[in-house]
Amino acid sequence: MGLFSSLFGGGKKKKGSKAIMETRGVHMPDLNLPIDEKFTIHFKKNGGKFLYCDSFAEVSEALKNIIEENHWEELPFYSMDPRLEEKFSKENIVFSHKVADTEIFFTTCEHLIAQNGSILVCSNQLKESKLSELPENVIVFATTSQLVENIGEGLKAIKKKYKKGIPANITTLKHFQATNENADDFLTYGSSSKHLYLILLEDL
Repeated sequence: MGLFSSLFGGGKKKKGSKAIMETRGVHMPDLNLPIDEKFTIHFKKNGGKFLYCDSFAEVSEALKNIIEENHWEELPFYSMDPRLEEKFSKENIVFSHKVADTEIFFTTCEHLIAQNGSILVCSNQLKESKLSELPENVIVFATTSQLVENIGEGLKAIKKKYKKGIPANITTLKHFQATNENADDFLTYGSSSKHLYLILLEDL
């Protein structure tokens, strides 16, 4: 995808895109940008950190770097998704199903929302838990094919995917660490802030 490959894939950086990301204000209207660039702008404004990977080997390395950076070597990862645990079973990670055991929540998501840089999740990731009940530190594993323009598209995709029964507890992770750009609206609407990493795997 345009921005991800140019910023993180080793190619030439797009100077125009970088300038837009650095100079656009919080309240300026969206420009007619590619979906990946739009997501990046808003995700950064929300205070999230992401690592772009074009192979699972890079995903493994990114996860290792996150653990080392935060000194989480001795902490288990709280997870509610058996598929995620199976996918990362060969990594040096201990999983726990008790939220009280750790400060880290490791999860997948349903979609990445470009319009506001949020992460759409549901009972497949959270079960019946509220966001406020989860650990402060969150690592999300997602793929570029999960990018959608807005929440409406994300909900429509969920409805199409789960025809036998729409999952419950649909919500978004939006507020991450405070930044200069999001200071005015940080923690609004009772949202629960999270220190969030997004590991994004290219699959298109």
